[in-house]
Amino acid sequence: MPPVGTVMPPAPSVEQTCAAVLDLLLPHRRAADPGTPANTADFPEQLAQLAEFVTAGDPVLFTLPGFPCKSPSPAKVLGHLPDEGERLSLTFLDDLCAAVGEVYRPGARIAICSDGHIFGDLIHVPDHHIDAYADELAAMISRESLRHLSVFDLRDVLGDLPHAEKRARVHAAYAPTVEQLRAEVRSDEGTLALYRGITRFLTEDTADFAGTRSALQRECRRRAYGVIQRSRAWGDLIAEHHPRSVRLSIHPQRRGAAKFGIRLLDAADAWTTPWHSTVLHRPDGSWELLRRSESELVGRLVLRDGRPSHFEAV
Repeated sequence: MPPVGTVMPPAPSVEQTCAAVLDLLLPHRRAADPGTPANTADFPEQLAQLAEFVTAGDPVLFTLPGFPCKSPSPAKVLGHLPDEGERLSLTFLDDLCAAVGEVYRPGARIAICSDGHIFGDLIHVPDHHIDAYADELAAMISRESLRHLSVFDLRDVLGDLPHAEKRARVHAAYAPTVEQLRAEVRSDEGTLALYRGITRFLTEDTADFAGTRSALQRECRRRAYGVIQRSRAWGDLIAEHHPRSVRLSIHPQRRGAAKFGIRLLDAADAWTTPWHSTVLHRPDGSWELLRRSESELVGRLVLRDGRPSHFEAV
């Protein structure tokens, strides 16, 4: 109890609390316009989403599509299971939720909406690898006591149906047409950047292609539209199952976009993620995402529990 006669400061308003929460996210923003300074007022969509929780006095729910599966390229990753990159990223997200609890007492949690099964056939990753990745992700969250995190995937929506049937159902119910996406790619810079980024990843990740380089690029451009279709479908399904949430994205986003881009770990390329790379531990204590082929040139492999985990710079 404060001493008698002490005047307590007024409680922060809903607007002030929402701005304080968003201020915690801004230093970690993955921006499509990194050269332009941003402040909380540039994100009215996120402020409105936060206000719904703060007004009700409920914990904030963030939804983050991502953590699908490891890249199938052995030049990029150490294997098909989560490693130190995922562990560091999950710990960062959990710490971010804990920080929200310091400025907003009900706190926050993040539903990681693992989307590997949505487009596993398009990125040429077998479903049993995606299952193993998602199961290990959940085990890692439990093992590390990351109490603010949970995993949401197609099994939570469609149970034990065959994976191909799950994909078909979600695609039929939610996906935009290829014609719609082609028009959007022509008219919207953000969609064009996404299409190019996915095409690049698909080209890099495709092994043992029998045709020419130009044929591979054509095939990957076709698959890129399919990946965007399924990603949009997954986003709509998430919104249906989590209608009240603050929507995060692992892709760069512009100021004022419906989703807030979040950077998980440092990387030279804004599109790099822990599931497309390895993590290198530098002598100064920092961690950086690099392709496996790059990490091998400057670091030694470190095992954790008998499995490849990360690289230590030498």
